[in-house]
Amino acid sequence: MSMVVVTAQVDDVAEWEEKFRTHGDLFLKQTISKVDLGSTDEEHVACIFHADDLDAFFEVLGSPESAEAMEGDGVDRESVKVFVIDRRFDP
Repeated sequence: MSMVVVTAQVDDVAEWEEKFRTHGDLFLKQTISKVDLGSTDEEHVACIFHADDLDAFFEVLGSPESAEAMEGDGVDRESVKVFVIDRRFDP
């Protein structure tokens, strides 16, 4: 299982989350089994995606279907940052 963190600026966090939660079919195509969410008062959001197949995850993330979903959710596409979590530090 891989973890991918995606951060972005959105128009409205509450509206974004409501719409984001309607994309279950899209997430299944990305082999996502769980998503953890967080946000700030400045309309920034962070998602931790737990995905079984990184190739499938990125293929769908780069698709027109994902672009359309993000646009409808009020995501500023220029602000999107993607991090694959591939290291761990245990203090």
